[in-house]
Amino acid sequence: MENDELFNELRSELQEKVHFLKDKPEETIDTTLRSLWLASAGIFKSAEASDGIILPQLSENQVGKLRALIVQRVKNVPLAYLTGRQRFMGVELLADKRALIPRKETEILGNKALELSREMTKIQKPALVIDTCCGAGNLGSAIAYHNPDIKVYATDLSHEAVELTKDNISFLNLSDRVEAMQGDFMSAFENDAFYEKVDLIVCNPPYITSAKVKKMDSEISSYEPELAFDGGMLGIKIIQKLISESPKFLKPSGWVVFEVGLGQGPFVIQFLQKSGNYSVIDFVNDDEGNIRTVYAQKR
Repeated sequence: MENDELFNELRSELQEKVHFLKDKPEETIDTTLRSLWLASAGIFKSAEASDGIILPQLSENQVGKLRALIVQRVKNVPLAYLTGRQRFMGVELLADKRALIPRKETEILGNKALELSREMTKIQKPALVIDTCCGAGNLGSAIAYHNPDIKVYATDLSHEAVELTKDNISFLNLSDRVEAMQGDFMSAFENDAFYEKVDLIVCNPPYITSAKVKKMDSEISSYEPELAFDGGMLGIKIIQKLISESPKFLKPSGWVVFEVGLGQGPFVIQFLQKSGNYSVIDFVNDDEGNIRTVYAQKR
């Protein structure tokens, strides 16, 4: 069967059976099929990266692999777990069930953190950055990839997530500037090497309320690690901890920047203001006008 004929047949099949999540806008019928097609041929690319690549002719065995991948995708297995890849801030990363799949919306946070890091490295090199709740290591790795003048320490409570972060560090050849370690929140940095020596703390914390976690789409709740989503009863347990503990590690005029859930921005900003530890507090909206990233500078 010719490529075009097979592609159109499978495209129609997918269109009838698969559903897409709003927080993965890069995944469409075509990018899904293209990335699975490439994976069946042993070429592993994210949905975004698959666009524009000429699809190879598949052997009979490879067509069988492709059909099997499509069956899994229709059963809501996340695309990034089937291809082993996800693109974040223009960087191709490894992705698997050890950590949350990086989302497009988190690029708002990543781009702000990158901007802040570049401002810092105009004055001092290298800048010291902590990526806490690092998950797959996408934030710390992407910022370091785009800014060669920073040193990043990434940490996560999950041993599995830290191992994936280490794999991504190696995958991107960043071992000389990015280091990952397991720890509960900031526990890995409780020593004089980090107290008041950090220029930037970046965090994509779990911020879904515990009650809502089980009600999430099965593509998320059945496959991605619950630890990466559950933010406690009000969804801001880790955010409150981040706001309270960051000043201990930040240099004077250092920054903390983090993602918040829909509707959490105003309350989080009030919490920052009441802490009295920050001189500048600001935020970044998404395209729909929702506060999704908050950043604050230590007094």
